[in-house]
Amino acid sequence: MFTMAPANKDHQAAVRCAVGVFVPLITLVLLGRLDLAIFASFGAFAGIYGRNEPHGRRFVLQLRAGTLMLAVILLGALAARAGAALALTPSGTVWLQVLATTVVAGGCSLIVAWWRLRPAGSLFHIFAFAAIASIPSQPPLWQGMLVAVLTVALSLLIGLSARVAPSRRKPWSWPRPVRLTTAERRVAKLEAVGYLVAAGLAGTLATLAGEWLGFGHNYWAMVAAVVPLVGHSTRHRVSRGVQRIIGTALGLVLLAAILLLQPAPWQTVLVIAACQFGAEMFIARQYMLAQVFVTPLALISTLLVAPVPAGTLLGDRFLETVIGAAVGVAVVLAPALWCRVAAGHRSMED
Repeated sequence: MFTMAPANKDHQAAVRCAVGVFVPLITLVLLGRLDLAIFASFGAFAGIYGRNEPHGRRFVLQLRAGTLMLAVILLGALAARAGAALALTPSGTVWLQVLATTVVAGGCSLIVAWWRLRPAGSLFHIFAFAAIASIPSQPPLWQGMLVAVLTVALSLLIGLSARVAPSRRKPWSWPRPVRLTTAERRVAKLEAVGYLVAAGLAGTLATLAGEWLGFGHNYWAMVAAVVPLVGHSTRHRVSRGVQRIIGTALGLVLLAAILLLQPAPWQTVLVIAACQFGAEMFIARQYMLAQVFVTPLALISTLLVAPVPAGTLLGDRFLETVIGAAVGVAVVLAPALWCRVAAGHRSMED
């Protein structure tokens, strides 16, 4: 819970990711088009993949990750328009988004496993799809997608930027395709089912609780629910769920301090870049500490596009995270509990 793994050139990946999100966002600030900021923020996610890989393999992994993220962004933008196109009520639109986000959770988990992308899982895709789909006033589709495509292209260039220095150039080699083994395919399918169940259950509970208690942003619960699904052991996965809650609480304190300063848009972009740097510095070493940076990073990015009262934002984030993390831990523990119950029944019959 409180240990930290040794550093592994984390600052290099952190700088690349920070620059990858700062340049598009500050450009949008200068152009006065903050309504497109969320498309740039999620397009920059392509840069988090292949962090310590050789340039050739990093390029292929980031190209795949960027292509998948662009598809998710496009689907999210279309989903945002689906409610009006289908003449759904506001409640019906919310439930449609929960259903669609659940499908994205399972489908992207399977694709990420098939392409051997790291970080594993579909957390970023759930976040991107649901966040974009929940924005009520959408900019023109072609403008949002253009920003996303250009941001992905910038991330690819930044991923190769070290080759400018002769000392950092390594022989260029394309990674050979490696097929998943039968066992790996089985695990990938089981994990996809886990993502479907965790995201769907968390989204349903968060939506029902939100209607009852009066809070929103149900997709934050869906994001938190899949966090415990990544890990090499049940104990590690449960620990990630607990770290998500504690790290989010600490991150909300940091966010409150930032919001009290009432930063200007260009200062907000600097904060986002700094938080992106901090998140990438610690995400592979200490998940709870990384969440202290991830929380303001995610919420400030949302505030750029859809401002809401600070108190509402902080409260929603914490409640949704608790709901989601609890669901994720339950999904992790359920198979083991089921096996124990089944074993107990067999022993009683014997």
